[in-house]
Amino acid sequence: MASPAKKRKLNSDANQKSASTRGLEYFFAKQRAAASSTSSSSQDAPAQPPANEETFTDEELARKLQAEWDAEVRKSSNSSGTSTPKPPAKDPVGNAKPTPTSQTSGSQSAASEDQVTASIPLDESPLTFDPAKYLPQLQASWAAEGGTASYALLTRCFVLVNATSSRIKIVDTLVNCLRILIEGDPSSLLPAIWLATNAISPPYISMELGLGGSAISKALKHACGLDNRALKALYDKLGDPGDVAFEAKKKASFTLRKPKPLSIKGVFESLVKIAKAQGPGSGDVKQRLVDRLLQDARGGEESRYIVRTLCQHLRIGAVKTTMLIALSRAFLLSKPPGAHFRTRDPEELARLKKEELAEVWTKAEELVKASYARHPDYNDLIPVLLEVGISDELLVRCGLTLHIPLRPMLGSITRDLSEMLTRLQGRAFACEYKYDGQRAQVHCDERGKVSIFSRHLELMTDKYPDLVALVPKVRGDGVESFILEGEVVAVDRATGELRNFQTLSNRARKDVAIGSITIDVCLFAFDLMYLNGQSLLDQPFRHRRDLLRSLFVEIPHHFTWVKSLDATSQDSEAVLEFFKSALEAKCEGIMVKTLDNPSPEQLDSRGDEEQEESDPKPAPLTTKTRKPKRSTTESTNPDSPAPPPKSRRKPLLATYEPDKRLESWLKVKKDYSASSDTLDLVPIAAWHGQGRKAKWWSPILLAVRNDATGCLEAVCKCMSGFTDAFYKANRAFYDDGSGEEGSGEPKNTHASKPGFVEYSGMQPDVWFEPCEVWEVAFADITVSPVYTAAIGLAVEDRGLSLRFPRFMRKREDKGVEEASTSEDLAALYRKQQAKGPSAVEKGGAGAEAVGEDLAKDDDEEEE
Repeated sequence: MASPAKKRKLNSDANQKSASTRGLEYFFAKQRAAASSTSSSSQDAPAQPPANEETFTDEELARKLQAEWDAEVRKSSNSSGTSTPKPPAKDPVGNAKPTPTSQTSGSQSAASEDQVTASIPLDESPLTFDPAKYLPQLQASWAAEGGTASYALLTRCFVLVNATSSRIKIVDTLVNCLRILIEGDPSSLLPAIWLATNAISPPYISMELGLGGSAISKALKHACGLDNRALKALYDKLGDPGDVAFEAKKKASFTLRKPKPLSIKGVFESLVKIAKAQGPGSGDVKQRLVDRLLQDARGGEESRYIVRTLCQHLRIGAVKTTMLIALSRAFLLSKPPGAHFRTRDPEELARLKKEELAEVWTKAEELVKASYARHPDYNDLIPVLLEVGISDELLVRCGLTLHIPLRPMLGSITRDLSEMLTRLQGRAFACEYKYDGQRAQVHCDERGKVSIFSRHLELMTDKYPDLVALVPKVRGDGVESFILEGEVVAVDRATGELRNFQTLSNRARKDVAIGSITIDVCLFAFDLMYLNGQSLLDQPFRHRRDLLRSLFVEIPHHFTWVKSLDATSQDSEAVLEFFKSALEAKCEGIMVKTLDNPSPEQLDSRGDEEQEESDPKPAPLTTKTRKPKRSTTESTNPDSPAPPPKSRRKPLLATYEPDKRLESWLKVKKDYSASSDTLDLVPIAAWHGQGRKAKWWSPILLAVRNDATGCLEAVCKCMSGFTDAFYKANRAFYDDGSGEEGSGEPKNTHASKPGFVEYSGMQPDVWFEPCEVWEVAFADITVSPVYTAAIGLAVEDRGLSLRFPRFMRKREDKGVEEASTSEDLAALYRKQQAKGPSAVEKGGAGAEAVGEDLAKDDDEEEE
């Protein structure tokens, strides 16, 4: 049997032969030749209709007319010394030139782009950029095209953002674009925010476009005059649907209808209509809307970003945090017409020192971020910003609200117990079991209405009707409304034995009837953030926990508290025993939380702050999420002649900080232990990263070898354990030739899946040439319906996958033929099963099938 390398070579040779088939250029050259032939032959003989008259007659005539009209426009422009577009030309008799078909109002260049926005320097510093300089011309253009801001402005912003890796430039470009909308067309600001963040609603309101690749492909063929072969050639060459749209639009020199310029509001409204289309005929409705968007897109760039928006993969690096920063700065400098809130003079800010300017920016950013973390809905945040700007009133009007989930507080990662004890030296803390379940945020109002949200803010009330029915029983006397947080864990109701997360994932997700529930759950509550109309976020954890345990009623095996131990860094033996008991109870590890705010003495001595600053650099798992720190000399050398600058970092508090990852919450998990089992896996594919990692590969698909077939079987995706330096080197090693980090020439990559790779999940952005072996640690091995690794070796009709895989190192001493096999994987699974109760019920869903709504691990952040 041929080895994977030989198979790859054979497949590569075959692909090269087929890849030399006719591409897009050939397709259009053939059409032009046909048009020329028809034109010349018509002078000598009666015209014969082409074989495909319905298509080619329109195309040939449209091309001929377009060439004549373009020539006349150029001639008129040259003679008059201006580039102002002229009206449609007329023939020698004075009649208007005919349109290609009776259903079109005119033929127009498909590659024409909006020229008004093309010269606006959106990437200029906001302190020197003046929106008023460009608004008159922009508003005149908008008035002629419908009255609201054009999509061309947002496209211009996307192009500039995509062209740089500088975070400063990205923020500056977004700020200037937002300022133009704030001052010129405030009604388009909210739709622009949704489009730039690649969403149309907050996560707790389910609005999905529900578009498949076929709908976009059909629209591209209709809008650009492509056939299946030409479109496939572009897809094979470029891979990214947006890039395909860009190239197709550039090559298409005509359209069969006059485009109506896209507006920001119009594009957003079309997306909402697509998402809301349901029932019989909804597919046709969605297709017409997609067709119209691509037909009306002016030029390649608008087409590129329309398609990327439809694919829900914008790839501009402007995710949540960046957008909030841009919003805060935009409203600090600009306000809509008629607003009365105070803004800052850019010239005044430009005269400030760097540290003073940073303080002004940071204060505004923290205010906007805090408001969004407590009330994560742009539909509410933007109108308030347009009314009050950057002021303390923003936090009041966009504060904690029942039935709108707040973003959860996150815990920092520690490598082991000793590191955790070192970080919390001198502080009292609580150790809690970290249960293997799903984090849940439970809201209840005075009328008894209950809402339950996931860690990712998705509504899952319908999934847990048993918890909804439980709320009236656990709410104590005097409790009218509340927001509490806990972990939903699958349990054996008779014995109280905990089940693992995989068992919980087998529970139905929608329209669950209480009578049909087969997997019982218990809610282990651990925090209380809101009580009887009052926010408790600013209260220390000890006080919040006391209120939770005194005002709510425990019901064993249904509703109870997380098991906990109060300790200090002196109680290392007790903490170690508690950690072991958590693992024996089939928990993931422990959470460690500071109980009280620092005392005045600690604040005076800056104990917490100095300790945090002087901590040694953590393992790679934490370097991705920690903020930049002062230099080692500044933080650890008190005898240095130059006094250290005043730190802006606050001491660790025991308050609840939504959407922040702080060291007042630490987690120690069993899979971070150096004694974990490892496998030697082969990287075979990857996807583009998100946020700051958009230019790198993350996550990366890994595989084991199948000795019997010679194939590589996908086993998991990995995105933990990598440093920025590794990401950069990895992107250079596996180079698909595209993007800012690409060299232009593919290296160690494939355009399509090699024949010796077995994987049927979501299509990666790039396929790797298997040539490395990585050592990977993991928490557990689980049964998976998606991954085929070791299928039939452990479970009859299921493969195996890894939970929480983490990159350890490259195995320079091993070749691909020495990587771990599917037999090795199955053996580790059987070893895991022999250690205790079944970790995975037969037929359980795999980690990938569970979906993001059940993903609990918060090792990765958006930025």
